[in-house]
Amino acid sequence: MMKKTNLSDYDATQIPSGKPYKIGIVVADWNGEITHALQQGAHETLISLGVLPENINTKQVPGSYELTTGADWMLRHTNCDAVICLGCVIQGETRHFDFICEAVANGLTNVSLKHEKPVIFGLLTTNNIQQAYDRAGGKHGNKGIEAAVTAVKMCALCE
Repeated sequence: MMKKTNLSDYDATQIPSGKPYKIGIVVADWNGEITHALQQGAHETLISLGVLPENINTKQVPGSYELTTGADWMLRHTNCDAVICLGCVIQGETRHFDFICEAVANGLTNVSLKHEKPVIFGLLTTNNIQQAYDRAGGKHGNKGIEAAVTAVKMCALCE
């Protein structure tokens, strides 16, 4: 049986140096306690991987739906090598969850292809608030950390 991997537990010696890269982070304010924990994890990880603090540009957007516009703006108006998008959508009683998650996934893919730069999907799509906490520094790690590792790996891949 294949062991599941969790990028929150990464070996820094296996990750390329982030020193040459400029990374954007777009964070949704909706579910802010969760998303700001993701942001903190991403920011700290980028620093630990060698990204210079002045090369990390963070912007807030109102909600997860706006991550696509935020990523597009970041790539059009800054010289970022990659953009990490962090948000959290929690399943409710309506299909709103499905529409938002699908729109963000497709939108971020399209932004990445349009700009030919990595746009990292750091959107939690959980059934309940506890699952979100578990993925924002809880028992399943911090998906912001995973997004930061992915961003640096993708920047190195693009060289």
